[in-house]
Amino acid sequence: MTTLAVDTPLVMDTGDINEFPVIASDIIYEGAAVGVVPASGHARPLADGDRFVGFAEQKADNSTGAAAAINVRVRTRGRVQLSVTGAAITDVGQPVYATDDAAFGFIPTSAVFVGYVHRYVSSGVAIVAYDATWRDPWGEYTKRETLTGTKTFDAEDCGKLFAVTAAADAAALTLPAIAAGLSGLTILYVGAYGGAAIAVDPNASDMILGPDITGADNKDLILTKATARRGDFVTLIAGDADGYMVTRLRGTWAREA
Repeated sequence: MTTLAVDTPLVMDTGDINEFPVIASDIIYEGAAVGVVPASGHARPLADGDRFVGFAEQKADNSTGAAAAINVRVRTRGRVQLSVTGAAITDVGQPVYATDDAAFGFIPTSAVFVGYVHRYVSSGVAIVAYDATWRDPWGEYTKRETLTGTKTFDAEDCGKLFAVTAAADAAALTLPAIAAGLSGLTILYVGAYGGAAIAVDPNASDMILGPDITGADNKDLILTKATARRGDFVTLIAGDADGYMVTRLRGTWAREA
């Protein structure tokens, strides 16, 4: 075993600042959300598929440079005021996603997780708490789709996350017959508070079984519109011959009368 015999000062990072080499022929502007390209490790204005690493503290102009010719300096953790599409006073605690370096919202489809609403400022504006080490709360889903209306699921929807907007109010989300073997499907409401009722419609010969849900064939599972909140969700698996089983649930869901 080797131990130090003399003082050996280390180069240490402190605080919430980091630097990343910038991709070739691009500019990262001050205030931009910065992403790192998984395939190369280079930083760029954040794009879908990147890893969020923070917000640029100053402009990094590599428009005429090769990859890694300069670094971008980012703040990796803190709170920042952002324009967040649809942000309302009821959204404190909601996860925030970026679709590019300056566009933020609540829909986790084709977007990158950056943080959570810390404080409401005004309509469409919020203080967002961020930390580049935080994980996307929906990160286990690599396949995600946005729903704005009726949808009939099939076997290729296994393992997907479906983000349902308020535009899908009362639209039927129809499950295939249990024999089709659909499983691991999650339906997430991302609309405004009280904006939509989500109706999950089983096959005529199937039930939806879950906590405090009385099983009955051909009865929808419905998210109550009056109390629907961003982040309410249900995860369903193909349980057995009786029908589908709820494995996770948030919000007020009730069986169709």
